Amino acid sequence: MRAAVSLLLLMALLAGCSVTGSLFNGDRTTYLYKHQRYHTVEKGETLYSIAWTYGYDYKTVAGWNKINPPYIISLGQRIRVAPPPEVLTSRTDQNSAKEKAWSGNSKKGNWSQKKSKKIVKNRTENDETISWQWPVRGKVIDTFSASDRGVKGVNISGPLNREIHSAASGEVVYSGTGLRGYGRLVIIKHDNIFLSAYAHNNKLLVKEGERVKQGQKIATMGSSGTDKVMLHFEIRKDGRPVDPLRYLPKRSL
Repeated sequence: MRAAVSLLLLMALLAGCSVTGSLFNGDRTTYLYKHQRYHTVEKGETLYSIAWTYGYDYKTVAGWNKINPPYIISLGQRIRVAPPPEVLTSRTDQNSAKEKAWSGNSKKGNWSQKKSKKIVKNRTENDETISWQWPVRGKVIDTFSASDRGVKGVNISGPLNREIHSAASGEVVYSGTGLRGYGRLVIIKHDNIFLSAYAHNNKLLVKEGERVKQGQKIATMGSSGTDKVMLHFEIRKDGRPVDPLRYLPKRSL
């Protein structure tokens, strides 16, 4: 009986290790990315692209590794890409404290609730500081899904080499082909909260470190990293994928 149970556990582990697929179809969903603690910097990678790959905010990853702005990393450098033990311990302590603050009808509990609402309100107001525009003309063929294997943005179809434009002003923090499943990719930092990404391009027209204006041409539509011509467009808030349709103006393409 014990041998049979061990065999089943081994089969389950092997099955978990065999999970594959594009990273944008599941944020840190593969066994490898769920369990990896460190990443060795390869040619063409930036701190932004590494944080994007593992689904964390670049500022968080920088903090774990004591990397200060402008977040310069070097080839072969070992980067922590998962919370260190002290962070996990701190989170546990904070959660316990929050549970105590919210329990009962004490004044402390009421104060914590009011403070939480204020933080949420301020962050909502900050969301509205960026006025987004559609990056390309075309038909939306796939929409955002919060599930593990869901699309972490929107997929927009169109003809080869149609112009792709920056959805908002910002700085290009990645332009290359180093992220598995994204093909030729551009990532733009808009402020300390929001990043946007433009994947599967045919041509990249901007370089890392370049400042771009909203509506500026940054790439042309292609099929790199996928089997059809389309743009995969993502918006990430504090490192986490959010539904672009919540931010883009409502209009038919």
